[in-house]
Amino acid sequence: MVPACRFVSLLPLLLAALAWSSCRDSSASGTESAPHPAAAATSEKLVTLPGVDISAMTARERSEWSALVSDLSSPCSSVPVSLVTCIQEKRPCGSCAKAAKWIAHAVREGASDDQVRRAYKDRFDPSSAKTLPLEGSPSKGPSDAPVTIVEFADFECPHCRMAVPVIDSVLAAHPDKIRLAFKFVSLPMHVHAESAARAAYSAGRQGEFWEMERLLFERQEHLEDADLERYAQILRLDIAKWKVDMTSPSTSARLAQDHELEQGLKLRGTPTIYVNGRELDIESDESLEERVAAELGVPPSAGAGVAPLPSPVAR
Repeated sequence: MVPACRFVSLLPLLLAALAWSSCRDSSASGTESAPHPAAAATSEKLVTLPGVDISAMTARERSEWSALVSDLSSPCSSVPVSLVTCIQEKRPCGSCAKAAKWIAHAVREGASDDQVRRAYKDRFDPSSAKTLPLEGSPSKGPSDAPVTIVEFADFECPHCRMAVPVIDSVLAAHPDKIRLAFKFVSLPMHVHAESAARAAYSAGRQGEFWEMERLLFERQEHLEDADLERYAQILRLDIAKWKVDMTSPSTSARLAQDHELEQGLKLRGTPTIYVNGRELDIESDESLEERVAAELGVPPSAGAGVAPLPSPVAR
């Protein structure tokens, strides 16, 4: 039996991978690396930012952190200033404070200047956002919405079912501001996932994808073929057409394209959620609502997306 594992937060993985590629001479293990020139340049210009606790840092760590937050740009492309300026001037980018805290944690964990910069680019730099193909995928919301959420989900995954109300609350908090697109994932240990995906996509051919999606998640323990047909009847679908579409080349192609995308992105499990091309680290302290609000440049909506998204079930 394949266990349902919790995946590891993005930061330790990035830092571990970067550390592996920059090994040091063991004979120098007792020496402290020289600070990056940027850190030396700001050694007398230590930064303090509201909401970021650096009290436990050493003098060297404070200097390095100050250099980084003074030099690295805001995560919001609409706010092209440094993190320090973004936070001190209260610019409309809700991710700036989180980015500054993230950097503080990385520095405290012993990451070098170069390691932090490279990891920061992957996690926060607007230029590193991925362009995800959406044509042909079930979606709802305006095509020109300022925020696009792409959800990779498996209909037999209990954590995906738990994510539904969280996503719903964020959509309700920002009407007409979000486009939600669905990508089909079938984890190897879920024997009904592919047939459920075919059922949902085929229902979508009759304009009932989201209605079928809801039924499948609500009745997740009952996904046998007879169950799927009963759900199609509940939705008053043309059953003959629905059955043909279930096995049609176009349905197979849709699932194959999503699988290829999933493999290319190296998804670690489901649910995986991208917001404007950036993966949401579900195990971080940033909620889906906070990420969406940051993209919109507005304060997080009270009560929206407050429940944490469940950790993905590993592949």
